[in-house]
Amino acid sequence: MDQGFRTAIESGYGLTEPAVTFGSAMHEGALLNAPRVQVALSMLNRHGLIAGATGTGKTKTLQLLAGQLSQAGVPVFIADIKGDVTGMAMAGDAANPKVQERAASLEFEFKASAHPVEFLSLSGARGAQVRASVHSFGPLLLGKVLDLNETQTSILALVFKYCDDNDLPLLNLDDLSTTFKFLSSEAGKPILAEYGGMSPASVGVLLRSIVVLQQEGADIFFGEPEFDVRDLLRTTPDGRGIVSILELSDVMDKPRLFSTFMLWMLAQLYETLPEAGDLPKPKLAFFFDEAHLLFDDASEALMDQIERTVRLIRSKGVGVFFVTQAPTDVPSSVLAQLGNRVQHALRAFTPDDADALRKTARTFPMTEFYDVERTITSLGTGEALVTVLSPRGVPTALAATRLLPPDSLMAAIGEDALRASVAGSPLATKYGATIDPQSAHEIITARLAAAREAAQAALDAAAAQAGLDPSAAGAAGESGFMTPAQQRRAIQQQAREIARAQREAERERKAQARAAAAEARQRQRMMETGVRTAGRVITSRAGQSLLRGVFGTLFGGKR
Repeated sequence: MDQGFRTAIESGYGLTEPAVTFGSAMHEGALLNAPRVQVALSMLNRHGLIAGATGTGKTKTLQLLAGQLSQAGVPVFIADIKGDVTGMAMAGDAANPKVQERAASLEFEFKASAHPVEFLSLSGARGAQVRASVHSFGPLLLGKVLDLNETQTSILALVFKYCDDNDLPLLNLDDLSTTFKFLSSEAGKPILAEYGGMSPASVGVLLRSIVVLQQEGADIFFGEPEFDVRDLLRTTPDGRGIVSILELSDVMDKPRLFSTFMLWMLAQLYETLPEAGDLPKPKLAFFFDEAHLLFDDASEALMDQIERTVRLIRSKGVGVFFVTQAPTDVPSSVLAQLGNRVQHALRAFTPDDADALRKTARTFPMTEFYDVERTITSLGTGEALVTVLSPRGVPTALAATRLLPPDSLMAAIGEDALRASVAGSPLATKYGATIDPQSAHEIITARLAAAREAAQAALDAAAAQAGLDPSAAGAAGESGFMTPAQQRRAIQQQAREIARAQREAERERKAQARAAAAEARQRQRMMETGVRTAGRVITSRAGQSLLRGVFGTLFGGKR
């Protein structure tokens, strides 16, 4: 074997402190079994990337690292998308011919071993129920779950601010829906105006998004008791780290939700853990499988939060490993924070694949021992290019590595074994029963009910004062969810109706008075006309003759 290569490997990987071992370096068809390719435990909080095409062994590499970390007393969290990491709960098969062949080629004594495993589940079907409150999710993460744009996310942040200011706990999606309905109602609009207001169209979009999430069954992930992330930091009495496996195979159709939920866990760890600085070994190793789901369609604000969390959580003693198909799946700002790299084979079947391959090759340290592009495409299953940070913080020489077989079962355990493990879990008891304390939904509903009762009493009083039947006024106020503002409008409407009736009665009275006056004037005119006619008759000659004749007849006058 090339002496220069041997010297580079010994310089980079010859450690005298506790380490996690990957395997043996390969060069020109030969294996260098001493020293092994390894990374110091103290450097695992510098984060890492495990990448490679489907079927190249990424999950087995994750299993290998997680098993050794557990043996070293480091608790581990794994997001298990496909359900094939459950085998960590059982010892591997030492009689497996492939395992024996691999161990022999690496001059490695294989010892099968099971690891202490705690199964967690977002649905509660495949592990201890894991929940989070809507409030602890915050508007940014919840906006990603609801697939909101920046404007809608800002409205969500406004509602969170209102609830914070008014001691309204947001525990589940019902709390959020009720708060939106109240703030968009007539009673809530004046309150909301103080926070900047929101359009009815945006409220409609947000409410529909919440309903869709509830219809998908995702509302079971929100509520109490909220998962305490410190339960991820447990060890067994004999000092082994507990491996917490979040089973996600039953919620694979909700990738946005479970990827965001894992980010919530990481953010909660950052908020909960104290500053630790450089430690001999991490407090926790966190593995994100299918990590590209975390970054798909992420807003700029969310990306900033992911980058900040990954950059700063190192000082809390937490190491984060992203597992995905290509390094290009991870944004450059996050990729720059990953000091430990394990690159399995990539295949270049399309122009896009070839472009991704070239970009991947350029992300590795320069080496005189490999053609990186060619090596990446020629790696076999269970082989990878490895470079890590040495205890001095310097990247080690790039090593094409044949990886050790995991000591646990490289397959999923049966459903019976899974159920038995969950049944005996202390976390299943701790988080099993849902708690529904008084929160925003109950508080707002109670306040509205009290306001309705007060407004109804005022409505009855106003109706009685206005001379209306109180039962009619009460019927006007019984509209199910009538707000005080709506009841005030009902009172005003009834007052207007009373005034209108009074005006109509006054108009009728005046009309009748006018008709009587007109009739009196008509009779007066008829009398006056008769008198004038009689006067004219008396003064005329014919009239005078007539009168004399009449009076003569009456009184017996002579000619």
